[in-house]
Amino acid sequence: MDKTRIGVIGVGYLGKFHAQKYAAMADVELVGVADASAKAARQVAEATGCRAFEDYQQLLAEIEAVSVVVPTSFHHQVAGECLRAGCDVMLEKPMTVTVAEADELIELAGAGQRILQIGHLERFNPAILAMEEHLTTPLFIESHRIHVFKNRALDVDVVLDLMIHDIDIILNIVKSPLVTIHTVGLPVVTQTTDIANARLIFANGCTANVTVSRISRENLRRIRIFQPGSFISVDYGKKELTVIRQLAGTDADGMPRQEIVNSCYVEQDALALELADFVSNVRQRSRPRVAGEDGRQALKIATEIIAQIRAHAEKYRAQLGI
Repeated sequence: MDKTRIGVIGVGYLGKFHAQKYAAMADVELVGVADASAKAARQVAEATGCRAFEDYQQLLAEIEAVSVVVPTSFHHQVAGECLRAGCDVMLEKPMTVTVAEADELIELAGAGQRILQIGHLERFNPAILAMEEHLTTPLFIESHRIHVFKNRALDVDVVLDLMIHDIDIILNIVKSPLVTIHTVGLPVVTQTTDIANARLIFANGCTANVTVSRISRENLRRIRIFQPGSFISVDYGKKELTVIRQLAGTDADGMPRQEIVNSCYVEQDALALELADFVSNVRQRSRPRVAGEDGRQALKIATEIIAQIRAHAEKYRAQLGI
């Protein structure tokens, strides 16, 4: 079969990895990369054996699919132009800044029968993929995503930067409408929220407690799921899955019997899995694991959380007279 002709727009910290993964795929021809920095585009192009484009519009004329890895504030504009040019799009998260922008991209993709896949990378974390067969009826979920401060992605709130990963995972796990959100959050070192907590309560009674921070001195990415008869824990960073199941009867000490299974998937590459899935969807014309509608759903909840945190902050400032 002919190779799928792909490009990458935006080759900063994450975009260069997109280019590297595509360049290594047997069924892909990485045609070129484009970036606002001609130097960055040239360096990545030389490293991956493709062409550097100063104008991404020229790149669009030569490809059938593209990764859009530009700053979030440009997602709507750039992805929209790619879809109008007839390209299938792999769009990094968060999908857009507003839900209205997300709706427009979904409409464009539908009208042009284009693939629109959203880069919620944790969906392809091998430990998360392995976890799915162990899910029954989650009743309580606890998620922590704590990062050391980095001087990037500061154009968006920590909810859009980090928490949206966990929102997407939780919405995919809990097959029930979200009915209530309780939040707290505050800025510490930037002008937007740097640490936040959200309690999500679903119609079926499941409650998810989600905490994120980008000002920690250590990294921690973990989700724990409690359900009747079992407990599941995933360490995203270590790609480790632990499943504890309650067994019938008791042991010699009179304690409930348990089965504990630990699995590690460190040899698997989540980004490679995600981009291979995108290429497969382009070739087979199949619905992505994380389609535009999924990205929009996570974005909608994230923006509601942000709005609630801001409303709390304004009320507090008013009470203090500041």
